[in-house]
Amino acid sequence: MATMRIVLFGATGYTGRLTAEAMVRAGLAPVLAGRHHDAVARLADRLAPLSPSRDAEPRIAVADVADPSSVRDLLESPSDVLVSTVGPFLELGAPAVEAAIDAGAAYLDSTGEPPFIRRVFDEWGPRAEDTGARLMTAFGYDYVPGNLAGALTLRRCREIGLPAARVDVGYFIDGKFAISSGTRASAAGVLLAPAYAFSRGTVVERRSSGGRTRTFALGRGRDWTGLPVAGSEHLSLPRLDPALTDVDVWLGWAGRWTKPASYAGAALGTLAAIPGIGSGASGWVSRRAARTTGVGPDAAARSSARTIVQADASDAVGRALASVRLEGPSPYDLTADLLAWGAAMASTHTVAPGARGPVDAFGLEALERGCSDMGLVAVT
Repeated sequence: MATMRIVLFGATGYTGRLTAEAMVRAGLAPVLAGRHHDAVARLADRLAPLSPSRDAEPRIAVADVADPSSVRDLLESPSDVLVSTVGPFLELGAPAVEAAIDAGAAYLDSTGEPPFIRRVFDEWGPRAEDTGARLMTAFGYDYVPGNLAGALTLRRCREIGLPAARVDVGYFIDGKFAISSGTRASAAGVLLAPAYAFSRGTVVERRSSGGRTRTFALGRGRDWTGLPVAGSEHLSLPRLDPALTDVDVWLGWAGRWTKPASYAGAALGTLAAIPGIGSGASGWVSRRAARTTGVGPDAAARSSARTIVQADASDAVGRALASVRLEGPSPYDLTADLLAWGAAMASTHTVAPGARGPVDAFGLEALERGCSDMGLVAVT
């Protein structure tokens, strides 16, 4: 009888290495998988001393998205958990999802790419329901904190007896923040890809930001502004409250350049709408950006950045009802801890088959408690 395994695919990449360390420190005995045997073996040897016991030391496997059968071979039973950090996901992510669906296993990933997230929910989710697979995409800084903040805000609205019709989620970073090569490749790959939003009770296409921005009152003596992005919140938060008709997610990394960046997004969206340009150009840009891989900020650089995420709820006429602000570790450290926690939870808790957001996968109380243990806590 096969025993449960937690497999980390893409272990030698930047996010993969951070996640591997978080898993080993947690005693999860992960199987570290990647394209090159020697690289995976070196990583396992380096991390073994961090394991709390010999039985929990990492093992290794070799798999490559160019050979989908090798990815399927990573899974032995429906009780297995496959965590993928192999991106850009639009280009490279499908084999891992397909493998998890075929095995009826649990799946988590680190993507922040909106078209891939929507594909998990719309295309792969129904197939997963048929095989018993549990799919939890975007299970990192993108977009677990917003799901948690949004769910906590909806709970506050229910507690005061005022149902929310709209939730706006803003993502910000306090301090200096450098991005990894993988993040750069993923971001490049979605520049020309269609986005979406949840508006008037349905998911709608949104080709560009159109110059739209939103300002969040985060305290600290100033307001912070973000431009619209597509996340998993649009697809998962409406499942938590039938009164919710509108969800928007906003990214505020650009500072004073937020408004110009929003107009630039409008121009790119127009370009992407021209038949034959959008998908081809997006893939080309992504492949160019992915030429440098596995590089990212060191521990000292990561420590200088803090995650800030706020969810604001309002009623049908725009009156503010409740807000929840979360603050926590840097995005990359948070992503690694979230993936390790999610893998542990998926291996020990029952999750309904299909595509799941973090709250409907594990429950709000468990998610809030787990994030608190990582240092991601509500401050309002």
